[in-house]
Amino acid sequence: MGRYVARRLLQMIPVFIGTTLLIFLMVYALPGDPVRALFGDKGADPTTVARIRHDLGLDQPILKQYWDYMTGIILHFDFGNQIASGRPVRDVLGEAFPVTIRLASLAFAIELVVGIALGVWAGMRAGKLADSLVLIFTLLLISVPVFVLGFIFKLVFAFQLGWMTPNVQDDTNYSQLLMPAIVLAALSLAYVARLTRTSIAENLRADYMRTAVAKGLPRRRVIGVHLMRNSMIPVVTFLGTDIGALMGGAVVTEGLFNIHGVGGTIYESILRREGTTLVGLVTVLVLVFLFTSLLVDLLYAVLDPRIRYA
Repeated sequence: MGRYVARRLLQMIPVFIGTTLLIFLMVYALPGDPVRALFGDKGADPTTVARIRHDLGLDQPILKQYWDYMTGIILHFDFGNQIASGRPVRDVLGEAFPVTIRLASLAFAIELVVGIALGVWAGMRAGKLADSLVLIFTLLLISVPVFVLGFIFKLVFAFQLGWMTPNVQDDTNYSQLLMPAIVLAALSLAYVARLTRTSIAENLRADYMRTAVAKGLPRRRVIGVHLMRNSMIPVVTFLGTDIGALMGGAVVTEGLFNIHGVGGTIYESILRREGTTLVGLVTVLVLVFLFTSLLVDLLYAVLDPRIRYA
């Protein structure tokens, strides 16, 4: 297991370099000048623009800029400074990520508990009314866009019933984050429920299940140990990749509920052409995806004893 983990960590290095280089090129090689964008519609003195570009290192070749950026991260954990304000990007990340982590963790818990519970309930009753109701419910969640679902939740639960606040005023209060977390988790919850339902229904007909029942094992052990462990492998795969997706895909949800996290910061960075901030945010998200994929691979061995890593 130790050699496998070390090998996977080494494999992450070229993946990390390749993805960050691609993101860097996409941001800085696009048409447009972020320095000229600072002046808006006003004319900018070419000498002043050239001086600012030199101070920011934007007059260097693109690969040299990428090298300086990566060495700053690796050696000093320095993501650079914002172009407009000169504020360190590390401070921006330190403010945005805790907010989104709280929102994403609550959304992840909702999709994990509710999604698996619905999937098991439907899978154990495949072809019956309960199964049809779950499939219809999850289909509705998949078909409704996030911004529509968020508007409906605000209209019903905030304005009409008054159960929750329409906008998040305290991002450390989980009760205020509950409604946006449900909206953020809705789509993933539907996929988790459907994956769990399909996997449970298929494994119920497997030979090892009939053998476990024939041996006279208690129903709780047959379902909780044999059925669930084998059925959770595809679900764990989806959940592992969804952690990063929840953090990076919260742009619409955070905008609807006035949450100042990663999603809002990405949106503002795109509008203001703050390439340094945008690349820094996406770099951290890449690391989240890489380490969650490693965690998922390790969980396979826990769920299925037949899987061994050399």
